[in-house]
Amino acid sequence: MPAKRKSRRAFGRIRKLPSGRFQARYPGPDGVLRAADQTFLTTTDADRWLARKRIEMEEGRWLDPAEGRTTVRDWSARWLTAVSPQLKHKTQASYRSLINSLIVPALGDRELSSLRPITIVEWVGAMKTRGLSASRIRQAYQVLSQIMRAAVDNEMIGQTPCRGVKLPRMPQTEPHILTPPEASRMVRNAAAPHDLLIALLAYAGLRVGEAFALRRADIDVAGGFVLVDQNLAEANGKLVFDTPKTHQKRLLRVGPSLVKRLGRHLETLPAGEDILLFTTPAGKPLRYNQWRKAYFDPAVSAAGLTDVTPHDLRASHGTWVADRYGVMTAAHRLGHSNASVTTRHYARPVAGRDDQVAEAADSWLSGSGTDDGSAGAASD
Repeated sequence: MPAKRKSRRAFGRIRKLPSGRFQARYPGPDGVLRAADQTFLTTTDADRWLARKRIEMEEGRWLDPAEGRTTVRDWSARWLTAVSPQLKHKTQASYRSLINSLIVPALGDRELSSLRPITIVEWVGAMKTRGLSASRIRQAYQVLSQIMRAAVDNEMIGQTPCRGVKLPRMPQTEPHILTPPEASRMVRNAAAPHDLLIALLAYAGLRVGEAFALRRADIDVAGGFVLVDQNLAEANGKLVFDTPKTHQKRLLRVGPSLVKRLGRHLETLPAGEDILLFTTPAGKPLRYNQWRKAYFDPAVSAAGLTDVTPHDLRASHGTWVADRYGVMTAAHRLGHSNASVTTRHYARPVAGRDDQVAEAADSWLSGSGTDDGSAGAASD
């Protein structure tokens, strides 16, 4: 009886190694023969592995193992180069710092495909043990998450290892919400022209970098408008003019008295539409830390206040506007593309409002409230 012919394998090849184990190899979509990343005890095990690889290719889920062997160092550098044109200068500098100081030293030599969620958990834990702040750890993790998501999107790995990782909680800090008279007291106690700058923070809701970047061309005295279209930021010790945060340019109406003060200040400046409104005595752009120490903090003390930051004035403005005119109006004033940001970070309960609500609710209960008030309560 003739011997049975050995059937030709439909996909891939299997060979026995000197160790007695079996090696599986298969052709990728490019025709290149690739070996499995493991050896097998039996040909049956190798066959099953080859069958799974074939299904992956047929369903479009196959990933080139060579791509996954790219190191975190190399992929991070490539990713940062690719995304940098879309980032603000300060964000670029921050990402580069986090990659160079926290990501590459710990994970740079690891292959992308070797990272697992436990690897990231251990990395986060090591940073916490070193005493890094919750903010710094979270920033580093967020950058690594973007890097790994990009690796998934580019079919270098099947899924990101940055999943299910518990991050340290950020300490809950509430902004110091000033009353309008308290902010006015600060303005009165500040040295000119920095009193005007502080007034813009409190009564126009500008970010301090936006106020630093204001130029003559941004002030429309006749119309009573301020155009916010630039931000002055410091990145790696260098001052950089850029678009406002989230790129939200905006035209703000300001009060008549503030406009008059702006007009008088413009008369003291040199000619030129690009002249900055606020500079150092030497005519240089302002730096936040120096300005705060020289002008802002003394105004806080002279006003009899403590623990007030420039950002608190912006938060106060957002709270005043949201309380009287609604969150959407506050979002526009602050330059937020999404009102939820305003609600989450800036709109705070105003002191005494709860008492007023209780009094109004009592009048509604007794039937003496207005129809508008009753309707408003029902619709909320």
